Amino acid sequence: MLSLLVDKIGYLEIRITGSKGNLDLSPDNYDIREIISILENAEGLLYPGEKKDRPTISYKIEEGSVKHILRTSIQYIIGFNAVIGQINQIKNIDFLDLSTATAFENIQNIAAKRDYTFTIKTSVEKSNFVKIDRTTKYYRTEAVWADAEFYFYGKVTNAGGKEKANIHVSTEDLGTIRIQTPISFLENYDDNLLYKSFGVRATGKQHSETGEIDTSSLKFVEMVDYHPKYDEQYLNNLIDKASGNWSQVSDKDSWLREIRGSYED
Repeated sequence: MLSLLVDKIGYLEIRITGSKGNLDLSPDNYDIREIISILENAEGLLYPGEKKDRPTISYKIEEGSVKHILRTSIQYIIGFNAVIGQINQIKNIDFLDLSTATAFENIQNIAAKRDYTFTIKTSVEKSNFVKIDRTTKYYRTEAVWADAEFYFYGKVTNAGGKEKANIHVSTEDLGTIRIQTPISFLENYDDNLLYKSFGVRATGKQHSETGEIDTSSLKFVEMVDYHPKYDEQYLNNLIDKASGNWSQVSDKDSWLREIRGSYED
């Protein structure tokens, strides 16, 4: 049984070489903030989608110079091994999901800033690997991401922030998104925002080919009128006045979803 469990687990290895002043980099002189940064980016590397239901990731740090070992489901390790093989081959990250591309950009920024060399590989036999240092340029092509305007509808689950304020909106399609919001708006808004449904107009970046939204770039523009509930009597009157097949609508809820997309109870 133990062997079976082990076979279902693999690991991602992020090895960093470099120096701290006159000292070679090692776990003894590697700052905890740097560890936290790697852990945050490693999650983005392995799980580009919704993270609340992801498998457990365990962690340890080893000598040589510094090795981050992240253990998780072998299924995701095998998938990521293919990803780094493709990156190493084409020297480009434009094809990646947003969170994975962002994680690579963050690691590239660390390499350039601290003159570190990262070697990323997996536990897969004859693993692919990719090296990132100050000479590499693992950044997304700017032309791929265009400025866009969006409307999001959902329930506000959090609002505020000491220096950079934001609101968190729980949406049906994208999960919970965070939108940078001026402190002045939150200060002057009279009613309590929390756990109420709103429409929010925002700007941000969108992939010009796939349509993917860079949720980290979202900035608040304004609240918009949003009425998730409908007036059933009003709807019945509209149907009564309609001509042709519309007057034969039997399931009003289904018809309304088709017209408006979805609504909240």
